Amino acid sequence: MAKLTKNQKLVNSKIEAGKVYTLKEAAGLVKEITFTKFDASVDIDVRLGVDPRKANQMVRGTVSLPHGTGKQVRVLCICNPDAVAAAQEAGADYAGLEEYIDKIKGGWTDVDVIIAQPAVMGKLGQVARILGPRGLMPNPKSGTVTMDVAKAIKEVKQGKIDFKVDKNGIVHTSIGKVSFTPEQIFDNAREFVNTLIKLKPATAKGTYIKSIYLSSTMSPGIKVDTKAAE
Repeated sequence: MAKLTKNQKLVNSKIEAGKVYTLKEAAGLVKEITFTKFDASVDIDVRLGVDPRKANQMVRGTVSLPHGTGKQVRVLCICNPDAVAAAQEAGADYAGLEEYIDKIKGGWTDVDVIIAQPAVMGKLGQVARILGPRGLMPNPKSGTVTMDVAKAIKEVKQGKIDFKVDKNGIVHTSIGKVSFTPEQIFDNAREFVNTLIKLKPATAKGTYIKSIYLSSTMSPGIKVDTKAAE
């Protein structure tokens, strides 16, 4: 059996076996059990009582985190030439049309979010097979296909994220960084959970929020009390 490192022993001393923590307690504890040399992401995993195979139980949405994600989000705006200046002014890292379609065809996907005008979605269809598997294809449901690209860019830059339940009924996303204060982590986590609750499908039966875990990059998960969440 491998020996536990000094940090692993410290983590084990801080997390009580079998204990379920409040969201506020977990927000503070996740900072104490993270020992990475970089600013680790804080992640939340929520298991939902839904069947994602049924269209009427698919949970998908967006949330604007009060304190942002702590990440520098690289945004590409695919738009007509007359909207390029507004997109750049709103904070887009890249903005244009044909030149970026060609770059993507060549394998370039060095961005985090792509926002597009409805009028250019036909052109993006040419690169859907490249963008789709990477989760970069713009979608009206996530607010990344819109007439008001400037507003969408500002929201993404300020911390708006989109999420979707996976085939196992779990929603996983990053809600901040370990460098955030416990209060900031708590605020972001609470906003995310509250958004999930608002999106509860009418057809979902039984317990909706089955489990919540808060963790950071390379840290163990902290089990959160779901009763306090609902």
